[in-house]
Amino acid sequence: MASFKSRIKKLSSDKSPLILANDYESGVSDMESRTVRNIKTLSPYLCAIKFNFHFLLPLGQKQIAKINKIAHDHHMQTIADIKLNDIGNTNNVTAETLWGMGFDSVIANPIMGPGNLEKLISHAHKNNNGVISLCHMSSPEAQLTYELPVQLKSKKTILYHLFLEWATSLGADGIIVGATFPDIVSFCKKKSKGKLSIYSPGIGTQGGDIQKTIQSGSDYLIVGRTILNSKNPKETAKSLFDLAKN
Repeated sequence: MASFKSRIKKLSSDKSPLILANDYESGVSDMESRTVRNIKTLSPYLCAIKFNFHFLLPLGQKQIAKINKIAHDHHMQTIADIKLNDIGNTNNVTAETLWGMGFDSVIANPIMGPGNLEKLISHAHKNNNGVISLCHMSSPEAQLTYELPVQLKSKKTILYHLFLEWATSLGADGIIVGATFPDIVSFCKKKSKGKLSIYSPGIGTQGGDIQKTIQSGSDYLIVGRTILNSKNPKETAKSLFDLAKN
């Protein structure tokens, strides 16, 4: 089997760089059937679909495995967006469970430290799966944390610069950088010398612009509420697809 990085790159080339953030708000019923409908209806326009904690927790392993299989049958990769962040053994046990349910990759929080992140990446790659590492998120409050100054023994830096450095040197499959910060997307692309794929949430509802984000260097565009809350999700996905392909 090809690596996760190769699989999603091919699907992006064949279809588009759009990824659906299937993260429904609280109080929404029938999340499983809604998700299956999304996959079947929107898959021509998407290379992947991601699921956050609040979507996964109410479901059982069989339900999640079923959803992942349907996504794969419709030529989409699946991403567990759980911001995994713990010691090496806990991360590996969690990852094994995710791979067992059919996930292709996991989003991790590098605050766990480079040693634990390296072990997680190695574990994922042995299974042809991927790790996408947080670098700078899309919400306005991300500036309060990801842009904090950090004092290391040998130098001063900024937190997201450090996260970028770790992801690049440890061979992560990609990083998360919000579409709402195109200058940071551009910085990360140049600093990593193209070695890292950039996944950008925040398209649409949060204010991220598709074409500006692509021009800044993002490889994958994560869209959630713009599609999920649309009166016609298929039509909305198609319009975003057209923008991403032009």
